[in-house]
Amino acid sequence: MFAHFTQKIPIFFVPTAILIATWFLIPHIPDLSPGRQDLVMLAPYFVTAMGLFLSVHFHRGRPFMALLMLVLFYWSSQTLIATEQFEPALNPFFQAFVLLIPLNTVLFTIMRERGVFSAVGRMRLVFLVVQAFGVFWLFSQHFFDLVPYIARSYLQWPLLNNLLVPQPALMAGALSFAIVAALALRRQTPIDSGMLGALTAFFMACNWITTRNMYVAYTTAGTLILTMSVLRDSYNMAFRDDLTGMPSRRSLNESLHGLGRYYTVAMLDVDHFKQFNDTYGHDVGDQVLKMVARKMMDVGGGGKAYRYGGEEFTIIFSRCRVDEALPHLEALRETIAEYRMALRSEDRPKSQKQGKGARGSRAGRGEGAYASVTVSIGVAESGEDLNSAAEVMKAADKALYKAKSRGRNQTSR
Repeated sequence: MFAHFTQKIPIFFVPTAILIATWFLIPHIPDLSPGRQDLVMLAPYFVTAMGLFLSVHFHRGRPFMALLMLVLFYWSSQTLIATEQFEPALNPFFQAFVLLIPLNTVLFTIMRERGVFSAVGRMRLVFLVVQAFGVFWLFSQHFFDLVPYIARSYLQWPLLNNLLVPQPALMAGALSFAIVAALALRRQTPIDSGMLGALTAFFMACNWITTRNMYVAYTTAGTLILTMSVLRDSYNMAFRDDLTGMPSRRSLNESLHGLGRYYTVAMLDVDHFKQFNDTYGHDVGDQVLKMVARKMMDVGGGGKAYRYGGEEFTIIFSRCRVDEALPHLEALRETIAEYRMALRSEDRPKSQKQGKGARGSRAGRGEGAYASVTVSIGVAESGEDLNSAAEVMKAADKALYKAKSRGRNQTSR
């Protein structure tokens, strides 16, 4: 379980790297010339403009909304919030932002992507505008009646008392952080991890809002994290397979250009996949492809798996000979062959409560209640006779057909 968890952590690497880099760059801002310091003050606007453009271009409404919230917070912090008489608990604009931005971040993370200027995207923009006017009216009429609740200190801890964000907003932020983090870990998408990184940067900017360089730097970091998440998500669209989540054929073609002097290529094909699809349906066939992809991505020996197309996959072993790769390929083949996938009949109850007592080991599909698949593998390595990656791929493909002609469920070279 821990190993499975650690495999999901890399989704947070880019936001974390940006936040850490921001921390180390902040002390150098005072050393800049006055003109460059003025440019630093404008950085959140420049980065936000780029992020909004990319969000519109790639039809990513969720980061578009989050960027709008952050840039509005930055503008307000310069004009309405951070004054000489600034008192966080008694400033209605500050209270509104620290309460609403985390909650809206959760909403935008939960929502499905619907674009920017689609009907749903326009409704979300209207929602933000109506929300802003509603909060403005509420705080203008009843702010001091709400202060005892939104500015109350529940815990007398020195660390919490030294923070500028009031404790109710901190609790809402912590809950929002936990929800977004859980969604990002489960979905493994750059947009979700970007939402989490931007939320972290926002709270760091809020707690140092009276220190100009700090809140400027962290607001810029938040907008940069969201902008980078749009770029990373668009990269995934081009270079990752939607169904399996593994690198696509385009990514494979790019990787072939960077291989060293010796390497091994394995071509893998699901045996009798068309017959399996005809028997159980395309939905079950998709589940099979996902299962095979998961097993392939865990292959040992440093192999990197790609979806080549249809039911065919490729594994590249960089700086690895065939004899070194074969044991790992055999282990992969056996793992897939031994896997038993439970099948659900069309009329079978989906909930555990409804299906309790009605499900057996073969409920609903008779002999097909459990299904298994096998794979055939062809493998080849670079060498004197194979001078290019295309030739090695072709040789591996020939070896694959040799394995299939010999009866399938085997590895051939």
